[in-house]
Amino acid sequence: MDTDKRRELKILAWLIGLFAVFYYLPIEGARFRGALIEAFTLAKWYAREHVLLCLVPAFFIAGAIGVFVSQNAVMKYFGPKAKKWLSYSVASVSGTILAVCSCTVLPLFGGIYMRGAGLGPAVAFLYSGPAINVLAIVLTARVLGWQLGLARAIGAVVFSIVIGLLMHLIFLKEERAKAANVQEVFMGEDEEKERPLWQVALYFLSMVGILVFANWGAPMEQAGIWHAIFRAKWVITALFAVLFALTLWRFFSVKLWWLTLAALPPVILAFALPGYPVAAFTAGAIGLAVLTSIGGAELKDWRDQTWGFSKQILPLLFMGVLAAGFFLGSPDSEDAGIIPNIWIQALVGDSPATIVALIRGEAAVIPGWMATVWPVWTNFFASITGALMYFATLTEVPILRGLLDSGMGQGPALALLLAGPALSLPNMLVINSILGPKKTLTFVGLVAIMATISGIVYGVIV
Repeated sequence: MDTDKRRELKILAWLIGLFAVFYYLPIEGARFRGALIEAFTLAKWYAREHVLLCLVPAFFIAGAIGVFVSQNAVMKYFGPKAKKWLSYSVASVSGTILAVCSCTVLPLFGGIYMRGAGLGPAVAFLYSGPAINVLAIVLTARVLGWQLGLARAIGAVVFSIVIGLLMHLIFLKEERAKAANVQEVFMGEDEEKERPLWQVALYFLSMVGILVFANWGAPMEQAGIWHAIFRAKWVITALFAVLFALTLWRFFSVKLWWLTLAALPPVILAFALPGYPVAAFTAGAIGLAVLTSIGGAELKDWRDQTWGFSKQILPLLFMGVLAAGFFLGSPDSEDAGIIPNIWIQALVGDSPATIVALIRGEAAVIPGWMATVWPVWTNFFASITGALMYFATLTEVPILRGLLDSGMGQGPALALLLAGPALSLPNMLVINSILGPKKTLTFVGLVAIMATISGIVYGVIV
């Protein structure tokens, strides 16, 4: 069969498939309609809560990594030939600095990986970024118990290192080829662009500070250091913005009057709309986009890198968010996804009696084999469900509290905590576009397997 006929048959198959989907679409069902509404509800919530404050600065930081971070620096700390103790130590504790979710970390991961970082350290960074969040771990300990908080902290650090090392070993041949290719392609490039390390560090510190404190979540307690930081978050963010402007002026030769013009709208909006700081933040982002368009060659390269990451990642993220909302609902929903919450609660409970009753419609005697394998199944199901769900930073804690109150076991709770914040369906789609399906499936599989084993062991201990 020639190529043209195969192409025409593929088109015919797609048309028949789409026709069948629309023909049998259960639009009359209340749950199906509710799931559709939930998909768009989650997309709206994501757009309002995470795109402007999380993704926009993350895209700018990722673009800056591609332009202003020297190849030598990336190779020194994250490259395939870097000292393992150094690269994995730096990558595994990155989450203590970056209070980001599984989607916000993606542009940063893409930036360092495409700049030449080894697969192992890059994956360790990818996992640890959203998983090792100090505030989230403290909140876990306070709301869910110190045992879960401690287990989550230890598990997240260990996971990032072990998964990174396993990914490196599994794809060792490809990593060696990549290391040789990267050194050949970028040889001699960095000498022309090298800038003092302290300047680069101050520049990135200012941007990371803006990202972290603009997204600082409200703690459960209405007192203490975390609440004090939350109350002052926008003042701290503004101070980092001033530091950022100074780095652009002194280190990147952006004209002072350009910076002044770009700063006027956010300053005016900050005072005119004090109860809506997102407006000032958005105006600042627009001002930065304009500066990168009218500045010198470096700033225009920064703009192009940022736009490239945005085009690659944003469509996949929103497709994933729509799918996650349709299947599992939004964080604030009550049994609104296409999959009933009662099934999820039953499948992660301490006993298989509930799920058997759901299937048979009545209570029944539990077979011995089911009681034996049930802990393995519940932990595995919790890790897979957590990996598919989207958790914004800190939202996993109240969700877990509700599941625990509904009968979820301690082991599955830890499995979900170790798999959920670091992965999500939108996150997987983007990782696939960067790493390819083989590496993506391996990464997701390692997270799910390790979370399952950790949940089983923790369930036995507690």
